[in-house]
Amino acid sequence: MILRVVNSVTPISIFALNLVTALGLGLAIDYSLFMVSRYREEVARAGVGTEALRRTMTTAGRTVAYSALTVAVALTALLIFPQPFLYSMGIGGVAVALLSAIVALVVLPAILAWLGPRVNALSPARWRLAAERTARMEASGFWYRLSHGVMRRPVPIATATAVLLIVFGLPFMHIKFTGLEAYVLPKSKSARLVIDTLDAQFSRPFTTPVQIAVHTPHTNKAAVKAYTDEIAALPGTQKVIRAIPIAGDFWYVELVARANALTDASRHYTRELRALRPAFPTKVGGLGAEFEDELHSLRWHLPFALLVIAIGTLVLLFLATGSVVLPVKALVMNLLTLSATFGILVFIFQDGRLQGFLGYTSQGALESTQPVLLFAVAFALSTDYAVFLLTRIKELRDSGKSNIESVAGGLERTGRIVTAAALLFSVAVFAFATSKIVFIKEVGVGIGLAVLIDATIVRALLVPSLMRLLGDWNWWAPAPLRRLHGRLGLHEGELPPARTEAG
Repeated sequence: MILRVVNSVTPISIFALNLVTALGLGLAIDYSLFMVSRYREEVARAGVGTEALRRTMTTAGRTVAYSALTVAVALTALLIFPQPFLYSMGIGGVAVALLSAIVALVVLPAILAWLGPRVNALSPARWRLAAERTARMEASGFWYRLSHGVMRRPVPIATATAVLLIVFGLPFMHIKFTGLEAYVLPKSKSARLVIDTLDAQFSRPFTTPVQIAVHTPHTNKAAVKAYTDEIAALPGTQKVIRAIPIAGDFWYVELVARANALTDASRHYTRELRALRPAFPTKVGGLGAEFEDELHSLRWHLPFALLVIAIGTLVLLFLATGSVVLPVKALVMNLLTLSATFGILVFIFQDGRLQGFLGYTSQGALESTQPVLLFAVAFALSTDYAVFLLTRIKELRDSGKSNIESVAGGLERTGRIVTAAALLFSVAVFAFATSKIVFIKEVGVGIGLAVLIDATIVRALLVPSLMRLLGDWNWWAPAPLRRLHGRLGLHEGELPPARTEAG
């Protein structure tokens, strides 16, 4: 509905529906699992009633609110780009993040209150036992033991994990970009059939023409002829087709370049055409020029988008944790996750691996807007999981636990939830790999890989090892910022005592 309203004002990419569907499903699962799990824990601690629901809302509810804001801020960065594909994804992503949080914070609590003791009616016995162990603050469980094992050897595990992610990311160093053309379509589509036929019947790949608009009076035919002769002399020109006067004081010049439109050679040729300085204004167009302009636009807007993501994430994570170290560490770990993801994407799609399995034809490059979209979405989801874990660790630390016990307890209390949410979300986005369009496959595989890497390698190994190495420095902040957090930040307070058998 929101996309339809926005579409009445500005064009929205049809592919935004794919992101809204997958992201909406993923965030709804994340927030619902987190809220329901915490409610079950509070029911086991204090019994069914208003207190359990109040405690759920003041802990998990606040975390969901902060998480939704961090996701929305990361996706807001896409609104900076003028490309319809990217800002459409930004609009849809921000809307679905905020709506998912509203449903989780308004509708879900009402359902939980209505269910009362029936909230556990269909849950397996081991889930109920896990909630009871958590309520009793028992130092046990798979994730608890794993985190202690990691924190006993923090240096080798942190080093090995970081090196592994960096190695995965090495293929990203030779990434190449391409644009949208008929080659991204299935071979059965008419546009793909046409271009494949042209390629087969000519000695080189079919090249789209270059169009140039020349602004000069129609009487200035000699100057236009001199200009087209200069173009014909360029090494990248195959043939100047025509130069004809059109309406007003304009001429239409059409030519064919030697290079395919979406190659580096074509981009260089476009820059050569624009470097010519005739005595009249000119505008160079065509697919090659559009591709060059798109890459220039992405490069120009990217620093501003990164700044929005970095500042927004740092501020919101500081308000959630009261630390300036943890937000910076989260940024670094997100970057490692993304570099590994991009490296794997280059290995698969640019280098042409798994073409038969995934059913695509490699273009020898990644579609130019995909890294930007994947960065924003994957960064948002990684931060989403980081908020879940860090706020739970902070809650335990605020209750008086040591740094080691807080990390182990926080990982135990979020491990099963985040793992389940990550697996469900990955299944949803991996479904995009069945698309017949290659760049949609890139989106699905990229987001799914980023979520799995973050929920397993980063969360299970890198986070506890680094938090063990940093110790109390994890929670450091300058005095003015500590006072600011005291007024505006997230405070869970002390954990209430567990309910006794008699109570």
